[in-house]
Amino acid sequence: MEIYDSEEEQVAAIKRWWKENGTSMIVGLIVGGLIIGGWKLWQSNAQDKANQASALYGQLLQSVNAENTESTQKISERIIAQYGSTAYASYAALILAKIKVQQGDLDAAISILKKQMHEADSAELKNISRIRLIKLMQAKGENEMGLQLIAEADQSSAQGFAATYDELKGDLYVALDRLGEARTAYESALRAGQQSPLLQFKLDDITSAEIIENKNDEG
Repeated sequence: MEIYDSEEEQVAAIKRWWKENGTSMIVGLIVGGLIIGGWKLWQSNAQDKANQASALYGQLLQSVNAENTESTQKISERIIAQYGSTAYASYAALILAKIKVQQGDLDAAISILKKQMHEADSAELKNISRIRLIKLMQAKGENEMGLQLIAEADQSSAQGFAATYDELKGDLYVALDRLGEARTAYESALRAGQQSPLLQFKLDDITSAEIIENKNDEG
């Protein structure tokens, strides 16, 4: 820092600095103010949007509980259209996909679930969408496609769903009459702590089928 010999030199130095930097400082303050103001406005608008989506989602749950399919579908579609960037839209999409299944429109349900599988608000919702999609593939007899969807799941974000995927894999292998691979998948699901009440039954059923098959081969 310079040391000035007199007050006049200090004043002159300040004037020179202001002449050189004053305009850029004013511009900086204005820009900074606009940025801060814009950020606060964005936060306020985002909060308002979230509140509106939350209120509408509350109506959706009431409609679901009342088993009003028509209202549930309309509210779900509205949430998806108007609040697509919120988590509420992902939940609404899952509800809408279920309605489409109930209506027998599997193609529409599949389209919704495929979109959510990639674009849902969280890894959990993406995995739930994938699992439901796999079940629809199985219902349509597209078992190989179901196995492919399991293989393509992101392992780093699917750890909490590993047992569910293993059980689904077993179901798909059974449908393809690949009992040995089905047994391996079911056993893996058991080791992972899958609590499905039918899982042990499925495994026992495969064992019985394999015993009968071996006897037939021996005969």
